[in-house]
Amino acid sequence: MALQREELGKLALFVGAALIIAGLIRYNILNVWGWNAGFVAVGAALFIAGLVMNGSALLGFFTGRSGKLGTNTAVLSLAVIGLLVIANLLGYRHHKRIDLTEEKLYSLSDQTRNVVAKLPKDVKVIKFDKQENPGLKDLMAEYKGAGNRISYEFVDPESKPEIAKQYKVTKFGETVVAAGDRIEKIEATAVTEQELTNAILKITTDKLKTICFTEGHSERGLTDGGAEGFANAEKKLKAENYETKAVNLAAGAGQIPAECSVLVVAGPKTALLAPEVSNIGKYLDGGGKVMLAFDPDTDPQANDLLSKWNVELGNNTVLDVSAAGQLFGGGPMAPLVMNFGSHPITDKFGRSMTIFPLAREVKVGKASNTGVTTASLLTTSEQSWGETEIKAGVAPEYKDGTGDTKGPLTLAVAASKNLGENKEARLLVYGDSDFASNRALGFQKNTDLFLNSVNWLAQDESLISIRPKATTNRSVTMSESQQRLFFWLCVAFLPLVVMATGVYVWWRRR
Repeated sequence: MALQREELGKLALFVGAALIIAGLIRYNILNVWGWNAGFVAVGAALFIAGLVMNGSALLGFFTGRSGKLGTNTAVLSLAVIGLLVIANLLGYRHHKRIDLTEEKLYSLSDQTRNVVAKLPKDVKVIKFDKQENPGLKDLMAEYKGAGNRISYEFVDPESKPEIAKQYKVTKFGETVVAAGDRIEKIEATAVTEQELTNAILKITTDKLKTICFTEGHSERGLTDGGAEGFANAEKKLKAENYETKAVNLAAGAGQIPAECSVLVVAGPKTALLAPEVSNIGKYLDGGGKVMLAFDPDTDPQANDLLSKWNVELGNNTVLDVSAAGQLFGGGPMAPLVMNFGSHPITDKFGRSMTIFPLAREVKVGKASNTGVTTASLLTTSEQSWGETEIKAGVAPEYKDGTGDTKGPLTLAVAASKNLGENKEARLLVYGDSDFASNRALGFQKNTDLFLNSVNWLAQDESLISIRPKATTNRSVTMSESQQRLFFWLCVAFLPLVVMATGVYVWWRRR
């Protein structure tokens, strides 16, 4: 009878422990107690009953030598568990997240933090779906931590159809970003930081600024999707809530349209006409904002204009034979720049990289024109120089006394002039337009450099930042033979090694 009682007690202990574990695992997965609470309660009752039914056996175990050793082990285990619980409580009360991903995918970018911290009105983000997306919930927690004018809500359109109707939501997965009576919809199921921040910009900006690009001198085209075009640059500008427009300064009266917040002259292959240069000068004198990007081996006929702003355009091609540039396959004619000047456009770049395929020198002039403030933005390495004569088939080499200019050299200059009455003219001159072309815009910080330049010229300093990075696909692709090797190594060999070791230890002890 006693033996049967002990056997039943052991069975109760086993079944009780199994029910407790099953209930806790199900709760951890479903995050709902329901039946799981019953599993845990019944399991606990059976476990306690098992302890009572095996009371004498347990007492004998704990009073014996092996029992005392087991008790010591249990006490140490409980102590370790207690320390882990305390550490978990401290972590919960003093929450700190560390993002160890290479692209900082789980940290908000500088751009987003700037936008959210300076929101002019309250913004509401609403996710419409059957089940809440944990990734979006975590992302919105970061947004709410960056500013107190943004809120997040999850809505099941089936249980709350009136809210779905209010925001004209017709399908699951849509995300609505609303500010007052203005709304923007994101239809993607997985919402990215860039999409969310762009939507916030669209609904909180009262008036869109227009970035005008000149045409008529074979400049880089806004609709050109080829390697040399500016189609990607235009997309990036529109994502930042700018309008774009192509203008021909030689047509009509030649005046720069009043709606142009910024005028960009990107890589003209022929010289600008004298009236065009004159109109650009008048535009600047009236407080205009201009970006000039002149490639080597061209003469834009703008030296008189540049000299008034204390900027000099070099008649050379910048070559760089530093190891850094060669690592990225750019070659000596694509200088890699990692040295940035102290200026709002580049202040946050640190030791980041930008590349400039086929660039010329642009430097601050020797004259000190009254009221003009200048700053060098980009500086090449000491292994660079300005080459005045490039011959096909001849390896480039710096030669003193031939007109070559020894590096480091500057590739961009920013100039500004206070005109009073809260008016300021701004001019930005680059010795290259390729850096913002479709083929180079995606390299490292080239996108940030181009957009920050436009932000500064448009006096949108709050948008100057390092933007969210795209997710890198880190999936591992294996051949069929590699998959078989992985299977036999991990699924068969390693478990067999563990089992064989256990059998060997058992046999030795026996």
